[in-house]
Amino acid sequence: MKTTMKSFAAGAAFAAAVLTAAPDAHAQKKYDPGASDTEIKLGQTVPHSGPGSLYGVIGRTQAAYFQMLNEKGGINGRKITFLTLDDSYSAPKTVEATRRLVEQEEVLALFGSLGTGPQTAVQKYLNGKNIPQLLLNTGAGRWNDPKNFKWTTPGLPLYPTEGRILARYLLQKKPDAKVAILYQNDEFGRDYMNSFKEILTEAGGKVKVVAEASYDLTDPTIDSQMINLSKSGADVFYNISTGKATSQSIRKVAELGWKPLHLLVSTSSGRSILNAAGADNAIGIVAASYTKEVGSPKWADDPDVKGFQELRTKYLPNVDQDNTIAFQGYSQAVTMARILEKCGDELTHANVLKQATSLAGYKAPIFLPGITYSTSPDDYSPIKTLFIGTFNGRDWDLDAKPVSQ
Repeated sequence: MKTTMKSFAAGAAFAAAVLTAAPDAHAQKKYDPGASDTEIKLGQTVPHSGPGSLYGVIGRTQAAYFQMLNEKGGINGRKITFLTLDDSYSAPKTVEATRRLVEQEEVLALFGSLGTGPQTAVQKYLNGKNIPQLLLNTGAGRWNDPKNFKWTTPGLPLYPTEGRILARYLLQKKPDAKVAILYQNDEFGRDYMNSFKEILTEAGGKVKVVAEASYDLTDPTIDSQMINLSKSGADVFYNISTGKATSQSIRKVAELGWKPLHLLVSTSSGRSILNAAGADNAIGIVAASYTKEVGSPKWADDPDVKGFQELRTKYLPNVDQDNTIAFQGYSQAVTMARILEKCGDELTHANVLKQATSLAGYKAPIFLPGITYSTSPDDYSPIKTLFIGTFNGRDWDLDAKPVSQ
């Protein structure tokens, strides 16, 4: 139910002043479809079902956050209507759901949508209609293109940024390494792999890639790929996978008795994925990180973690307290709320984009100390600095200083 915030004047003189000022105040308000004096409409598409359903908790967490905000009065007196639609990680379904959000629901902006392939399928459509496509849960390099797609911004470190950082780490750690690579057969996998190889090539090829294997998101298992990689003679395993494939690959490394240096992409280093693999099987994994480990005792008293846990306890009791994916969703919702708050009474597509691309220096709730957004109107790359960490079975032991690409 929509409500309107009313103020009551005490005294005729004050009331007259308010009435006199009202036209000017009203003139300062600017709205595009999806915004009004009482409401802001937002939308997204995420896989609530299908092979990527693990990530549906992002949308559920964000819906809970906006429900909480609405119960407290909304943002600048406006309630948030948030529509999180299921696309099953299928591009055709993403197109259908996105058209519904824009043409029927008339949302002001989309944010937090997930998947490189699905979001690529609607990027031209949204940019053609000047609809913000913000804080995407994908770090494909294509999202940093303000010249050609100014309405689209990434919400994760760009995969090429992380691939380069991991390659430089490996060159220092094992300068004569032999690398086996498992990668998801899409732009996500290729972005990570190509940037990694680029740095190895620049270094003179002392680190060799001796085996590669790909998989599709719909593959039921990756056992055969893992067996072949383990037989390659590699002493480093670069794991560019997501969801269940990550959990399966971690378990398979342990089952095979393979003992490589295991490099894992940050998008798949959350506790829900590691727990599904067996935390003991994940000991020794190395990953780049920019986020607090929400289930770790070291962050138990952190105000941002406590805020997430309070929300989870009240609205999402079936979500595990160490679910890093849910915490990511919470952090993005807080960031989106900040963007809208900064918009004030100018709730237009252009102003939402302006505020979303002016986040440089902002520390989101999930960010580790020393990490902030780097987004500017000319460079949409959100995070350029990461920590390298090693999993000890309970938590990530982070290096003392972050590294940049």
